[in-house]
Amino acid sequence: MDLESCYILGKITRLHGVKGEVAIKFDVDDPYEYEELESVFLEKNQKLIPFFIDSIRIVKDNMAIIQFEDVDLKTAEGLINTSLYLPLENLPELEEGQFYYHDIIGYQVEDKTLGKLGVISNVFELPGHDLLEMNYKNQEVLIPLHDDIILSADQETKVVYVNLPAGLMDVYLSEEGEPDDED
Repeated sequence: MDLESCYILGKITRLHGVKGEVAIKFDVDDPYEYEELESVFLEKNQKLIPFFIDSIRIVKDNMAIIQFEDVDLKTAEGLINTSLYLPLENLPELEEGQFYYHDIIGYQVEDKTLGKLGVISNVFELPGHDLLEMNYKNQEVLIPLHDDIILSADQETKVVYVNLPAGLMDVYLSEEGEPDDED
């Protein structure tokens, strides 16, 4: 199993108690879909190592307490700040038009008004909102991932349909230091 064929489930944030339990912070939409997990992969030295789960308790919408098989307190200490992974095939099914961020890298962006724009090169997950990155006319353009802007994604044609706010592209295409045409 390699990192490219997996997604991040979450991260171990701290110890819980003295029996080797760890607290994890989920990086998924619905942690309750993972209540019956039997195993996960932990990243150590850029390799994925399988860990089997004795017990898992969801304690908040984005937190859980996990006891791994054969992991004592000392071993658990070494797992703090380690990411947990699952194979991509474990991702929950999505409704039509929905997408996972990793799926749309390389998709064409097509605006309702402007037509074909560029290809998605990255997705940034930021605290306030997430952004798509695309290259348009040799300029990096960032598009907010918001329901009013992102209309849908077509997995067959590999196109993300958007309705960009008026003037968004102008911000990226105007030359710095040049006066506007309104002189």
